[in-house]
Amino acid sequence: MHTQIVRAAGRKFRILDLGKAFGPDLERLPYVLRILLENNLRNAGEGDAMAGLFRDWLRTGRSEDEIPFAPSRVLMHDTTCVPALVDIAAMRDAIAESGGDPTSFSPVIPVDVSVDHSIAVDRFAAADAFPFNMAKEVQRNAERYRLMKWATKALSGFRVHPPGTGIMHTINLEQLASVVAVVRRDGEEWAVPDTLLGTDSHTPMINGIGVLAWGVGGLEAESAIFGMPVTLRLPDVLGVYLSGRLPAGTLSTDLALAVTSRLRSYGVSGQFVEFFGPGVSTLTAGDRAVVANMAPEYGASTGYFPIDENTVRYLAATGRPKELTDRVEAIAKAMMLWFDPAARPRYTDILQLELSQIHTTLAGPRRPQDLVRPGDVPRVLKQLAGKAPPYLAAPGIPEGAVAIAAVTSCTNTSDPSLLVAAGLVARKARKLGMKPPCWVKTSLAPGSPAAQRYLARSGLLEDFEAVGFGIVGFGCTTCIGNSGPLPPEMEAAITSGLNAVAVLSGNRNFPGRIHPHLQNGFLASPPMVVAYALAGDVMRDITCDPVGQGDGGRQIYLSDLWPDRSEVDAVLAANADSTDYGKAFHDASQNAAWANLVAPDSPQFPWDVSSTYIRRPPFASANQPNRLGAYEAYPLLVLGDDMTTDHVSPAGQIAQDSIAGKHLTARSVSADDLNVLAARRGNWEVMVRGLFDNRDALNYLAPQAPPGYTIHIPSGEIAPLWDVACRYRDAQVSTIIIAGERYGTGSSRDWAAKGVALMGVHAVLALSFERIHRTNLVGMGILPIILPKEATAGRFTYEPGNRIFIDATAVRPRSEIHIRIERNDGSELSFRGLIAIETELELMMMEAGGLIPLILSRAVAGTGRSRR
Repeated sequence: MHTQIVRAAGRKFRILDLGKAFGPDLERLPYVLRILLENNLRNAGEGDAMAGLFRDWLRTGRSEDEIPFAPSRVLMHDTTCVPALVDIAAMRDAIAESGGDPTSFSPVIPVDVSVDHSIAVDRFAAADAFPFNMAKEVQRNAERYRLMKWATKALSGFRVHPPGTGIMHTINLEQLASVVAVVRRDGEEWAVPDTLLGTDSHTPMINGIGVLAWGVGGLEAESAIFGMPVTLRLPDVLGVYLSGRLPAGTLSTDLALAVTSRLRSYGVSGQFVEFFGPGVSTLTAGDRAVVANMAPEYGASTGYFPIDENTVRYLAATGRPKELTDRVEAIAKAMMLWFDPAARPRYTDILQLELSQIHTTLAGPRRPQDLVRPGDVPRVLKQLAGKAPPYLAAPGIPEGAVAIAAVTSCTNTSDPSLLVAAGLVARKARKLGMKPPCWVKTSLAPGSPAAQRYLARSGLLEDFEAVGFGIVGFGCTTCIGNSGPLPPEMEAAITSGLNAVAVLSGNRNFPGRIHPHLQNGFLASPPMVVAYALAGDVMRDITCDPVGQGDGGRQIYLSDLWPDRSEVDAVLAANADSTDYGKAFHDASQNAAWANLVAPDSPQFPWDVSSTYIRRPPFASANQPNRLGAYEAYPLLVLGDDMTTDHVSPAGQIAQDSIAGKHLTARSVSADDLNVLAARRGNWEVMVRGLFDNRDALNYLAPQAPPGYTIHIPSGEIAPLWDVACRYRDAQVSTIIIAGERYGTGSSRDWAAKGVALMGVHAVLALSFERIHRTNLVGMGILPIILPKEATAGRFTYEPGNRIFIDATAVRPRSEIHIRIERNDGSELSFRGLIAIETELELMMMEAGGLIPLILSRAVAGTGRSRR
């Protein structure tokens, strides 16, 4: 192994000498691959053979070779943490039941958890909104939080950051990321690149400061947590060449939305994306983090920006010690990880983007990749409304009314410049006598409690509050659908047929995600969100039509409100304090409600048989079925394009009359305490009853059936999906799901795979899969099969009664599989599907019946805790 000693910040560190290990062509290798190379050489120890795989990649820009990846740490949030902890608690039980020691089953790498996905906007535009919402959060979720506190005692290296400390990706940026970490090995201090996996698709936000990370499902995270190798195919790397500079008035949000649209149009699907060129140097670390955050929206695993001076400036601005900033610069340069704006690495392919051509934009109204200029919003919305019922509500609320205006999400509230810009819009509106109309639900939910300090110091917090944007909490809130109830007058208007919208600074706008009553949402920068709130509707070109009226009836235009960059910079320069970040985080961590929660103190979690939140899952055992083989199958559902994980396993409010709601009320849960499905992810019995309970999850097998229902093909009966699945299972009939393009787009929620596995589904046949959901399916032992486009081009239209035969007996990674359909009229259709299994490890999971039984078999055999 080629190593060298580097002195940094008065200390000596051993590092891998990548130049010697790889050779003179290292400068041609993308930065992301240099980090993967270092990770492999240090952990796998295969020396020149491993370097040879990367040299082979350099010749063609592609590879079919598999490599292991050993992340330094894992990052989770509460709604992915709870189902993972339920799995872990059940696996500890299984180990104990087999005669093993449950305490030996513990993480082998550090795990950080942020409690950010549970707070909802129950109260807004009121002085007590923040404490009220925090109190409601703990009241609703105390049982889940006790499980998390149990884990901090029972599991080594497991740390929970309490409610109110911020959003996981902002915490990662401001507190956790070191960029260059220090590990002790063979009695020496080694400096190594900071790397991680996160159980949230927006984990790549940390790529903005040069930390290589990507999002995974909870199952894949469990694999890394317990020491199993994370394997991946040596990735294709798409280089995005940035030139020029963003024009005045254009923000990083506009750039992120433009990149999302451009890369989705290109067809990115799981590739690593790396930004290079002179334009990169013009972007602050905050700008870069916004663009990196949207990686899942543009279909990428990463959106990587290499380490440079702006990285070091950001670390200093957020209170990191000088010892760390000195180390980062010295080590990154020594390891050839320091960004050179003139460098032209070899990429699989290259796209070019001129920053000066980016303009103010929105995305929507139903997908984050659909760019729309502000002037086109009224036309787009009218086209989408189509033949909507006539609007019968009381006069006063216009068509296209803004029901929700939310400055929310890690995406656009982690960069102080975006919040300051929004605050300046609020300040100018306040001076001009403007306020949002009464029907607009306004909220401000920064990603970090530090934001409260610099906004208060600058006086902008008071300006925000004056126009209804008081802080409602430090968490994801509206961005993930925890938007709370709408104002009564707006609720009544929507019920009467009003086509209302949400405008938010989030990252997703799928129908029903933001609020179940809202099918349309526009993603926008924080200052644009405030502007639309003041306007009250989107049926105008907000860039040139009046936004509203000020004192004396004066017409106010966006140009009267919009700050220029020098105003933003002046506020930041006068009010930024690097000590805010550490102090605010420390103070928020002293959450009294969290500290007062009583949690079990035992190696095994004491299950409560009466609990409606935490139930031991049946799939967390060593004996799970192998779903491979040859079989005849019935489809449980036939779905179209863009079936997101929100469609498969919704996260929003549980309706009293829904299948899941009826299940809970039958167990004496009050209609007022049903909570959201995201909070019930520790109870498999609720989650399976919530599957596909989304009005836009159209099932072509039974298009007239309510959401969450399907047809039992042998009998022709329409019934709840779970009931039909149980009938097939009891009759030992195999089932599949058929879908279109981009199946599983959206959040990295593993329940979209866990629930389908519990229904007994053998395979999902789709035209394409989103990366994280594909791995979750494999992790649950469900075979993902990519359908050939010619098989669906007007020929593959399933009718109830058709017989589907699948031969999955000789499965290999990326191999083909034979599928035959016998139609009711006696005709046949045969074609080959592509097995969407990427690695030999994934094949092992399939053969074991899923990841959990594979982990358990190794743990019971005493090999599950091999430390790196």
